[in-house]
Amino acid sequence: MGEPGGAEHVSAIGALYAVASAMGGPAGPLEGRWWVEDATRSPLEVPRGQWRWHLLLPLPGVPEPGTAEAARERARASGAAVDRVQVVTFTEGECVELLHEGPYSEEKASLDVMEAFMAEHGLVPNGPHHEVYLTEFTDPRPRTVLRQPVAPG
Repeated sequence: MGEPGGAEHVSAIGALYAVASAMGGPAGPLEGRWWVEDATRSPLEVPRGQWRWHLLLPLPGVPEPGTAEAARERARASGAAVDRVQVVTFTEGECVELLHEGPYSEEKASLDVMEAFMAEHGLVPNGPHHEVYLTEFTDPRPRTVLRQPVAPG
């Protein structure tokens, strides 16, 4: 939990990359699944320090049993919080997806387009908001795939 780019977020990214490197490197770009636990406000109205997230790095396949544990041990010397890293598999199902080009602070306009599309097609959110970061966080012209799992409304 915490603000994107804040200490907790940066620490989690470091741990994820340390373990992924010890496993042979990630197979894809950094991803994040985002949500808030506040039913009274829209997510963008909730203070960023209260945002919850899972960060992900795709792997080339399902690792053999014990691989992640061994990688955590090899990465422990980095000082990163490697015990927080785990291998997970999830299925999102049907999604609405849009490529956002520009600052993260301007994602709301793209999210509004996605919400309008969902409303027009009778769809409702069905899981955490998902982002795929096609560029580094420091890139002055970031490109982000915004993905929202959906279900019929």
